[in-house]
Amino acid sequence: MTEIFASTATQTDILSVDRVVEHPAWAALKSAVETIRPWQSADGSIDLTAEGAPPGEAVRAEVEVVIAAVEQLSPLLPHDAEYHAALVADLRRWADGGFGVPDFLAALLAFQPAAQRADGLQHLVVFPMYTQNGNPDRNLEAVVLRVVWPEWLAELERTRYDNPLFLGITFEGFTSGYDTNSAVLFPETIAVREAPERFTWGGIFCDREAARFRRVTEAAVETLKLELPDDIAAMLHDQQRCQEAFVLWDMVHDRTHSHGDLPFDPFMIKQRQPFWMYGLEELRCDLTAFKEAVKLEADGYTQGRDVQYAVLFDRMFRFPLTGDRVRNYDGLGGQLLFAYLHKHDVVRWTDNTLHIDWDRAPQVTNQLCGEIEKLYRDGIDRPKLVHWFAAYELVSAYLAPHPGSVWAKGPDALDLTLPPRKLVDEVLADEFPLSMFFEALAKKLRGVIASTKGITAAGAEQVAA
Repeated sequence: MTEIFASTATQTDILSVDRVVEHPAWAALKSAVETIRPWQSADGSIDLTAEGAPPGEAVRAEVEVVIAAVEQLSPLLPHDAEYHAALVADLRRWADGGFGVPDFLAALLAFQPAAQRADGLQHLVVFPMYTQNGNPDRNLEAVVLRVVWPEWLAELERTRYDNPLFLGITFEGFTSGYDTNSAVLFPETIAVREAPERFTWGGIFCDREAARFRRVTEAAVETLKLELPDDIAAMLHDQQRCQEAFVLWDMVHDRTHSHGDLPFDPFMIKQRQPFWMYGLEELRCDLTAFKEAVKLEADGYTQGRDVQYAVLFDRMFRFPLTGDRVRNYDGLGGQLLFAYLHKHDVVRWTDNTLHIDWDRAPQVTNQLCGEIEKLYRDGIDRPKLVHWFAAYELVSAYLAPHPGSVWAKGPDALDLTLPPRKLVDEVLADEFPLSMFFEALAKKLRGVIASTKGITAAGAEQVAA
């Protein structure tokens, strides 16, 4: 296979192709990766002694196809030359070592996409990795992506929302690990012998986020008979406009994890906490993006208004119904936002029709953000367990806990002689179950949400057409 595409694709052919995925070497690379993936164990290794395992020579031949394809495609991407050289070396080292647990640290360190953020710039990325909300195993994956970095976004990053590690990206092509719900490319997911001292980039696929937002929101609006303002209805039919909203939302959300009055490690690394703490942190970041979007709209950025409705609709309609109910912290945040707006009469479910007070929605949404921010400020002076209970009280003021919850009974129901991390065992998998409203909505939208698996901008446009 290597000889076929190597002999038919000349250097002139390569340089005449604008999109990596249009070159025959991409098809060969993708095919080889898909052949290798089923041979790998969860840790990325290939046990050549296992029953039914392929011969080592067969595995090496497929790896050589990957290497040859990378070398064919690399001239299209001179900005990735150092990374591709390190990638080839890591692939050969993996093969020479008998396909044990892969270690692609050298390639990871060489890949620095945030150092050159240019709108439309392509990258060919190959790593053994798991895909968040996708494949939990560290299989070999290949993805071709394009950077989203329009000048208006670059200006906002320079002047208001410094985030030098952030990358907005879109899909050009991908292997099976991304034919899933995964919409991120994070260095933490890559198989390495040790984590780098610091990560230098993080990518979020705004095209997938926008596409599934459009599909789920359109279905929810129809099901709930929700009347939309004309400009928001137009937004739902515009993939490019939605992508711009999501790339701005993501950039502000991402930086918020390390900004503000934070009583704990914002990413909660190596900490065991009740899942509502993770839910509140993610919601805080989203509501901060919402609050900034209100300011941006006032300053004349049309994307600011779009971000507000992207946050509201994605959080209220898609998040509570996506994934299982086991410690679903994003679902919890969506439930909380809806319940808060409902309790404050911004959202009304009357006569089987959803009504939203569009004029009051920004004010009341920012009010919830303020309550979470106060929780955080006060938490700086609290012991961990006291802070957890304060957070539980905030959530349970708007969402009914499971009737069998021990935490809902208060501190007297728990063995407080145990360390806080042990008390997490008393948290139910679904501590705050779906309301009757969301249970009914889930039945209506389950198929629509399932259909967004692996969706891209092209898939969204097909539905719209």
